[in-house]
Amino acid sequence: MPADWPVRAYLLLGLVVHKLVWEALKKGKPQGSPKPLVTCLKVSFLVAIAVQTLLPPVLPMGANLLWSGLAIYTAGLATAISARLTLGDNWSDIERGLIRSEHRLVESGVYRWIRHPIYAGDLALILGLELALDSWGWLVIVPLTIAVARQAAGEEAKLAAALDGYREYCSRSWRFLPFVY
Repeated sequence: MPADWPVRAYLLLGLVVHKLVWEALKKGKPQGSPKPLVTCLKVSFLVAIAVQTLLPPVLPMGANLLWSGLAIYTAGLATAISARLTLGDNWSDIERGLIRSEHRLVESGVYRWIRHPIYAGDLALILGLELALDSWGWLVIVPLTIAVARQAAGEEAKLAAALDGYREYCSRSWRFLPFVY
């Protein structure tokens, strides 16, 4: 067992809690048809980072960013889970991108400041995990952020067409990070 097993256990536990929250909150809700490629990529990525927490480091960076990584990971996990809880039934899985007639604009909690806190939280979670594990895997954040930004822009166009007040909400909130973007 690696010497840093408490850190690895914490990271894995956070991933499990994240997944359990999502599964519990979507249970029994109509989700529409999945996009198989997105589903496959999402599941593969989740499995890869979960397995990564169990394996010894391969080509570590040697940067000793454990505490920074844990702080970023914890903030990302808390942001994503609190945002998901705030959204409640207004959430749709990324594989489906479905906007239902009963969806309403949510401006409470972290949504008061940012429009996509789940995406922002998940990106921070991944970055923090990779830094805490002293892994070069943090570099995946660059292409992942580009893909997520494109996804968010597409969702915003759909939401602006479907939800009253969404355009105004966009003008007074940030996409991912308050005061930055």
